[in-house]
Amino acid sequence: MRRLLDMSFAELGEYMAELGQPRYRTGQVMRWLCRGADISEMTDLPLSLRQRLSEECETGLPVVAEKLVSQRDGTIKLLFALSDGQLVESVVMDYEHGKTVCVSSQAGCRMGCRFCASTLGGLARNLSAGEILGQVIVAQREIGARIGGVVIMGIGEPFDNYDNVVKFVRLVSAPEGLNIGCRHISISTCGMVDGIRKLAREELPVTLSVSLHSAINSVRSELMPINKKWSVEELLSACREYFDITGRRISFEYILIAGVNDKVSDAAALAAAMDEYMNGVPAHVNLIPCNPVKERGFKPPGRDEIIRFKAVLERKGINVTIRRKLGSDINASCGQLRASARSAT
Repeated sequence: MRRLLDMSFAELGEYMAELGQPRYRTGQVMRWLCRGADISEMTDLPLSLRQRLSEECETGLPVVAEKLVSQRDGTIKLLFALSDGQLVESVVMDYEHGKTVCVSSQAGCRMGCRFCASTLGGLARNLSAGEILGQVIVAQREIGARIGGVVIMGIGEPFDNYDNVVKFVRLVSAPEGLNIGCRHISISTCGMVDGIRKLAREELPVTLSVSLHSAINSVRSELMPINKKWSVEELLSACREYFDITGRRISFEYILIAGVNDKVSDAAALAAAMDEYMNGVPAHVNLIPCNPVKERGFKPPGRDEIIRFKAVLERKGINVTIRRKLGSDINASCGQLRASARSAT
């Protein structure tokens, strides 16, 4: 079965031509897909074409298996079932500048980060570009409003599914599709240096977001096995290269875990690393109090420790913020809803 959402506008046009359809059918099908419609609902297509498409294709749209809405801030968490029954998550967040959706790039994850629920159970499979795009489309349909930003920061490591993620970026930003500009798209990585270097040469003006979580190799290796392949120094060198090639700001995510990476000495190490590798670069450090995952046992530091950590960075002139906690009453951290659903089956 072909997946319609995996096709670019040009590829869809070629397929319509194969079926003997006039050129304008491509635009009709694409508009229906962007609305989140099933093939049977594409009512301005001839019945014979809808039947042919149903025989040969699936849309790639996921099905909403569960929907949670935060009573605190309106954050919406969606558990999606894909065509083969795999489960992934997306989160819709409301900011002053508009609505942003966080999407998954894999069903499960093999990176093994110790604080993360997404790695529980390992990696099932990669998502296709269309399956990632389908999350954006259905989320937009569910909320009844335009989504203006995308972060690829859900379940999975985007650079472990590099080709499909890059194709997704091209699809979601295409003028004939959802037309979400690349400057409103962020790609997060746990530190796959080869992926960072490849992305720098794609000519896609996206924002790179790097999960750092410690600037001390021994600490980071305990938290993130990827650090045993690419050290903090190799990672930050690649980040500097990314900026030098693209001119795009880099965001560093730093989950604060009580007693693990939240000491003043940890902040000082981070400040020193930023000064050495990111000096003169418009980098940003985003401090994230750890969201407890019962299988992991980590806890966030107290408010005083968080403020103290932030102050060390500010004194060194580093642009730093504490992330506003969204969806805390609905377990909005990646992987938690999927893990609970899998354990219940």
